[in-house]
Amino acid sequence: MAADHDELRHPAGTEALWNESWYFDFASDDGSLGGYVRLGLLPNLNVSWFWAYLVGNDRPLLAVRDHEAPLPRGKSLEIRTDGLWTDLTCETANDHWSIGLEAFAVSLDDPLTAYGDERGDLVPFGLDLEWEGAGPPFDYPGVTRYEQACNVHGEILVGSDRIAFDGAGERDHSWGVRDWWRFDHTWVAGRMGDDSRFHATLVELENFNYAPGFFLPPDGDLEVTTSFDVDLKCGDGGLPMSGSLDVGALNLDVTPLFHAPVRLDGPEGEIGQLARTLCRFDEPDGRTAVGWLELGRQAWTTRPG
Repeated sequence: MAADHDELRHPAGTEALWNESWYFDFASDDGSLGGYVRLGLLPNLNVSWFWAYLVGNDRPLLAVRDHEAPLPRGKSLEIRTDGLWTDLTCETANDHWSIGLEAFAVSLDDPLTAYGDERGDLVPFGLDLEWEGAGPPFDYPGVTRYEQACNVHGEILVGSDRIAFDGAGERDHSWGVRDWWRFDHTWVAGRMGDDSRFHATLVELENFNYAPGFFLPPDGDLEVTTSFDVDLKCGDGGLPMSGSLDVGALNLDVTPLFHAPVRLDGPEGEIGQLARTLCRFDEPDGRTAVGWLELGRQAWTTRPG
C-alpha cells in the first residue's frame, strides 16, 4: 500500500519527460453522465498539463485542456490561470480526495474536434467533487504508480445549472518518465451493478506486455490480476466502436456511450491522439458495468518532418 506521503508531490527526476500526475474519473451508474480530471506536472519543461472533460445524455462534450498552465507553488496542487482555477486536495491519505474547479470549457458537438482546433462556445464549468476509497490502493508492480476504486459525490456546475452527482470512479497517481508517444497502451476501470470493481492496464513494451490490474468484489479483498486481453474495433480518431476486453476472469463486451478524446502535443512537435470513452461493459452472466476506457497508440501520432 502506498505510504501516506506518496499521495503528494515527489522530487523530480532529471529527464525532460519526467512527470507526476493525478488522474480522477467519475461515472453515474446508468452511464448518463461522466467525466474526468487530470493534473500532470512537467517540472523540467516548467509547465503543468490540466484536463477536465464532461460527457452525458443530451449534452455536447465539454473540454478544458491547458498544456501551458504554470506549475503549482510549493507543495500545493492549485492552478490559477486566466479562465481556470482548480485545486486537488488530499483530505485523508489513501482514502479521500476533493477537487474544486472553476473554468470555461469549450463545448464540442463533434468529439473529434477535440483532436483539432477545439473551436466551440465557451461554457462556465465547475466541479465540487469528492473521491472516497471503495477499497485499498493497488500498487503497480515495479513502477511508481497506484490506483484506487472510489465512490464519487458532490456537485457539477454547467452554465447556470447545478447537477448533484453520486456515482463511482477511479483515481491514480504516478511519478516518473511518461512518454505518451512511444508505447501502445490500454487502460480500463469500472463498477458493476453488484458493486464489484475492476481495473486493468496493458502497456505493449518491446519485449513483453505489462498488464497489471485488480478485481474488487463487494465487501471483499482486492484480487490482483495479470491477464488483460484487448479486442477492439476503432473508428475515426481511434475512438472505440465495439469489441471485448478480458480482465482476469471477466469477459466484457464493450459498448461505447460517449467519447472525450484528448490531443497530445509533445515537446518535440509530436501531435498524438488519446481516445477516452465512457462505456458500458456486459458480462455473459448478465452483470453490467459502467466505466472509462483509454486507448493510446503510436500509430495515431504524427511527428514533425
